[in-house]
Amino acid sequence: MTEEYTQLIEQLTQTALNFSLEILAALAILIVGIFIAGRIAKYTDKLLSKSGKVDSTLKPVIVKIIRYTIMVFVLIAVLARFGVETTSIIAVLGAAGLAIGLALQGTMQNIAAGFMLLFLRPLKVGEFVDADGISGTVEEISLFITHMTTVDGLYLSVPNSKLWSATVTNYSRNSTRRTDLAIGIGYGDDIAKAEKVALAVLSGDARIHKDPAAQVITTGLGESSVDLNVRYWTDSGDYWPALSDNRRAIKEAFDKEGISIPFPQRDLHIISDVKAKA
Repeated sequence: MTEEYTQLIEQLTQTALNFSLEILAALAILIVGIFIAGRIAKYTDKLLSKSGKVDSTLKPVIVKIIRYTIMVFVLIAVLARFGVETTSIIAVLGAAGLAIGLALQGTMQNIAAGFMLLFLRPLKVGEFVDADGISGTVEEISLFITHMTTVDGLYLSVPNSKLWSATVTNYSRNSTRRTDLAIGIGYGDDIAKAEKVALAVLSGDARIHKDPAAQVITTGLGESSVDLNVRYWTDSGDYWPALSDNRRAIKEAFDKEGISIPFPQRDLHIISDVKAKA
């Protein structure tokens, strides 16, 4: 009886020792795998940055895909240390992926939209865009969400599917942009003179392109003013500074030349019907 207990204890001890060794081996594989994944991801990031052939929009996604792919193989190797067959692991991962995909359809849509945004490129990192009322500068496009910063410094986290389904207006993609500056002058003012003064102001701004040439057109006869539209082209980066400067400069030039910019006004006609007393 004592001999049987001794054999049982020896077997349990050996089993515990073997299991401990497997755990240590699995931990070693996991630690080394995490280290290798991090090093390869870091090296890839540096390599892509030096090459200059992959822009900043795709670079973080490529790095993350490489890191996660390596980690999947590391986890498979860890499970294999415990006797789990590789084919079984792949089958389980496939079934789990299908179940997760069905349960998280919205998330999968974001991932699919993320790939579409990355490869079709309606927007890139650093560009200012508006997507059905969502506007800001693109900071990062990940697989699930796009990070943006508004003009007043707020952080936006936008699901990729929302951006992909929206109509995107990209204010930074084209190198040049046209400005339409609406100005009203009084009905008593000389339209030709106002056009000449406005064009003279624009001609002194080096940011305004000569081709196509700036122009001033009459767009309407309003209730209180003759409506003019001052049109000119600049580089996209000069749009807002040039708009502000020329709006002020045209106002000052009009004041100097005696051209009025009228306020909304109404003409009141009072009709008096006084009957003569009998």
